[in-house]
Amino acid sequence: MISNDWYLRMTRDGVYSRRSFLRDVAVGTGGLAALSWMDTMRLHAHEMRKQGKACILLFMPGGPSQFETFDPKPGTETGGPTQAIDTAVPGIRIAEHWPRVAEQMKELAIIRSMTNREGNHQRAQYELHTGYALSGSIKYPSLGAIVASELADPGFDLPHYVHIGGRDPAGSGFLGMTFAPFTVMDPNRMPANVELPRGTDPKRFTRRLQLMEKLERDFAEAGAEAKVADHKAVYETASQMVLSPRIKAFDLSQEKDALRDRYGRTPFGQGCLLARRLVETGVTFVEVQTSGGMGVGNWDTHDNNFERHKTLAGITDPAFAALIADLKDRGMLERTLVIWMGEFGRTPNINGRNGRDHYPRAFSVVLAGCGIRGGMVYGQTDPLGRAVVENPVTVRDLFSTICHALGINPAKENMSSVGRPIKIVDGGTPIKALLS
Repeated sequence: MISNDWYLRMTRDGVYSRRSFLRDVAVGTGGLAALSWMDTMRLHAHEMRKQGKACILLFMPGGPSQFETFDPKPGTETGGPTQAIDTAVPGIRIAEHWPRVAEQMKELAIIRSMTNREGNHQRAQYELHTGYALSGSIKYPSLGAIVASELADPGFDLPHYVHIGGRDPAGSGFLGMTFAPFTVMDPNRMPANVELPRGTDPKRFTRRLQLMEKLERDFAEAGAEAKVADHKAVYETASQMVLSPRIKAFDLSQEKDALRDRYGRTPFGQGCLLARRLVETGVTFVEVQTSGGMGVGNWDTHDNNFERHKTLAGITDPAFAALIADLKDRGMLERTLVIWMGEFGRTPNINGRNGRDHYPRAFSVVLAGCGIRGGMVYGQTDPLGRAVVENPVTVRDLFSTICHALGINPAKENMSSVGRPIKIVDGGTPIKALLS
């Protein structure tokens, strides 16, 4: 077994020299036999990085109705006017406004038995992004930051986590600025300030960075080490982007018009196409939201629920379906996990404004790719959709399943800003039926 003291003596933070050692010692079976369990997990994480696994989260802020998406109840007192349609998998039916997603059903796994207690938007969005309840003392990292910290190549010269539209309610938390989301509000435009200033060539730009680093070193030695570290992480990411040939991944004009049309010429549709381009280039995690800067109202349908879901589905359905098909056609779906979800569902009862209210007791999530078994439904609600009656899935169960699909150890602990180790997922059981 390799002691912690050994690698702590070798370098200040211990991580990088140990990884180098692991790569060397694991060349032969004799080296593998010498590894402790923790060393083996670090080696496994390195292998996952080499495999290029990635994740795309399609997040629907506001709470989409399960009745109008993936758990319709036509002909019942709670189902409303929404009808169900057949999918590519016999026996599986979804709401009528998702015809293109229905064609991709062989690749999808629908979880109809998500259940939670949090019905407040802010708190529920936070929990569905972090796996933890909102806390006043600890800033938990979002799923994007977690996946990036576990799987991203440290030498990659674009941001490890890109957020398209809306905002991440948690950010990188105690994982630090290295894994903070890089936000793109309009996928149809290149990010601002990603070109060298006029009259500045790469050599001159590098000299400026070196000068700034010297000035910050003096500032850090004066007692501002933590602030300098965060700022350095930000400008290092920015400077790498400016000099990177991969920055062209953000340029959607390089895609054929027919493909752009298939995704839908909406901000959300083009955001999904941008997500595919970024993952193909090597970005580890991309989140695309349907609200905010994406030019779409959110899913908080307290009034006019049915017409609003029809409109929202008309934008989301082609984009979601095109993303799945595009990833599959390019041989990327087997290593890219796609998640469709919101923060909770909507009430079975229809209110006086022809709307549905918040309902965390039963809602749906869809998974695809990265070893997820497609063409199936997991869990069940009762005939009126009031309660989960089969295979309830908690937020922690969902996060554990996501981690296992991506090859991440959910029990791994990271040190928080308050000096307390925090597990990636505190409990939960992965859904084995979904994992191939």
